[in-house]
Amino acid sequence: MIIKIRRKEFSANVSHELKTPLTTISGYAELLKEGLVPQENVREVAANIYQDVQRMVRLINDIIRLSRLDEGEISESKEEVELLDLTRTVCGLLSKEAENNQVTLTCEGSPAGVPGIRHILEEMIFNIIENAIKYNRPGGYVQVQTGRFPEGIKVIVRDNGIGIPEEEQERIFERFYRVDKSRSKATGGTGLGLSIVKHGALLHDAEVHVESEVGKGTVMEVLFKGEDASSSAAS
Repeated sequence: MIIKIRRKEFSANVSHELKTPLTTISGYAELLKEGLVPQENVREVAANIYQDVQRMVRLINDIIRLSRLDEGEISESKEEVELLDLTRTVCGLLSKEAENNQVTLTCEGSPAGVPGIRHILEEMIFNIIENAIKYNRPGGYVQVQTGRFPEGIKVIVRDNGIGIPEEEQERIFERFYRVDKSRSKATGGTGLGLSIVKHGALLHDAEVHVESEVGKGTVMEVLFKGEDASSSAAS
């Protein structure tokens, strides 16, 4: 019964998230079709259509990823993934976004290998770091640390952004749940990024821990504590 309710809610959320940009695109397309857009505004209208299409593409891609993780439809076998190398790659991909948001992004640590599926681990770390950048402020920072700790291998992402209210922290991994709905829409989030993080962590026998305070920032840790990770950490 609970599964049926959740699937119904998920379907309703997907429909809503797709309907909004489709309605906007349809409106712009009708204006163009009727010749009601001045020539000097055509590029701007085309840019708005492109932006909404990209939003739908991101949403559909995230739904596909999440569905595959949900159903266990992962055909790839695990291999040794060097997390410091991976986090540096992700930071490189997000460096421009950090610069545009006037956020200082740093990545440091020591080599630490875990058995995993690289593209899923990369997606997990990407989503966490991107959130830390988006929900920050001009002049803020995002610090990424990777290495071996007594508890196991960790990837730690610290920021001094807007923070998450305590009562919201348990819900942030729910699909389509947004702490600040208006801000999430503005930043182009699909509301599925942290759900992908949660499911990816389960696949890798990892845990995700969150500590946050409104107005002071957030620390999000991915802890790999399985036997394979522990043996890698001890080696």
